[in-house]
Amino acid sequence: MKTGLKRLWDQGRLRRHKTSAREIANLLGLARRDIEDAKLKGLSLDRRFACAYNAVLQLATIVLYCRGYKPKGIGHHATVFEALRIIMGKNYYDLADYFDACRAKRNITDYGYAGGISRQETEELIKKAKRFLKTILYWLGKNCPVFSKFFN
Repeated sequence: MKTGLKRLWDQGRLRRHKTSAREIANLLGLARRDIEDAKLKGLSLDRRFACAYNAVLQLATIVLYCRGYKPKGIGHHATVFEALRIIMGKNYYDLADYFDACRAKRNITDYGYAGGISRQETEELIKKAKRFLKTILYWLGKNCPVFSKFFN
């Protein structure tokens, strides 16, 4: 277990999880659906942003599941993005931090007030979600080939 994942484990934020091709396929399906929904011009910017955010959350969850863990307890979205940094490494720190900032912004729009998301923020997250889908498909091929053959 990597040191960072051990810390999350010791904090009670992770539990063991054995994933399956079906579960990974479901998460990819959710991500693809949410990326498409995020592009719908009839939705509010807040909802489009939330859809794109959910897509990246599902994609980041795939990484965690493939490593044999599942988030546990309160704050599980934050745990997923923290684990993403650990598993994918330094080249993905900025992206994981960006997604975590989107988490905080999504929390405000879901639980605080409407209209706090700009068009630019929404379009940026949608673009990053589309790119992240490609990244995860590539990552699956390299790191979880037993699953990747089902999804390309």
